[in-house]
Amino acid sequence: MYQAVGSPGSRLVRVAWMLEELGQAYRLVKAARGSEEMRRYHPSGRGPVLVDGSVLVADSAAICAYLADKHPEREMGPKTPAERAHLNAWLFFAQSELETPGGRHRHGAMPPEAERDDVGPWTTTEFNREINALEARLGEAQYAMGNRFTAADVILGHCGQWARDSRFTIVSNRVNAYFTRILARPALARARAREAAAE
Repeated sequence: MYQAVGSPGSRLVRVAWMLEELGQAYRLVKAARGSEEMRRYHPSGRGPVLVDGSVLVADSAAICAYLADKHPEREMGPKTPAERAHLNAWLFFAQSELETPGGRHRHGAMPPEAERDDVGPWTTTEFNREINALEARLGEAQYAMGNRFTAADVILGHCGQWARDSRFTIVSNRVNAYFTRILARPALARARAREAAAE
C-alpha cells in the first residue's frame, strides 16, 4: 500500500487525488512541514512524499508522473516519448510558471508586517500572463493532453484551486471552464474527504 506523507491543506491533496484517480489503496501520513517526522522522509522537511516500499518520491508533480508510469493501464501518463515530453512540459509549466505567482502572493504576507512587500500588483500581472498562456496551450482541448485526463490535469487543476482560493480573477472563460470541469471530479472529492479525516 502506498503512503502519502505531508500536511493536509497543502500539495498533499494532489497525491491523494492522483491515487484516487488510479484506484489505488493508500494511507495518508500527517507530518508538518519542517518537522522531525517530515525530515525522516525528505531532508528539506517538505512534503509531500510518496512512499512505495523502499522507494521515496518527493515533489507532487514528480509523484504524479511516477504513479502514472507505475499504472499505465489507467492511461494517466504518456504512451510515447513524444507524449512524455508533452506531459513533462505541462508539469514544468504548472509548477514553475502557473503556480509561482500564487505562491508569491500567499508568501508575501507571511513575514512580520514591517517586513512585508506589496507583491499583489506583480503577482496579478504574472498570473494573468500565465493564464493567457494556459488558454493558448489548451486551445479547444478538454484536457492538457487532449481528450484524456492525465497527471498534468491533477497539477494544473490544483493550481487553479489555489488561484481561486487566493481570489485571483481568472480572466479566461475557457480556463475557468477547464478548472471547473477538473475540480468537479469525484476522485478529488474523495481525496479531500480522506485528507479531512486523516489523523
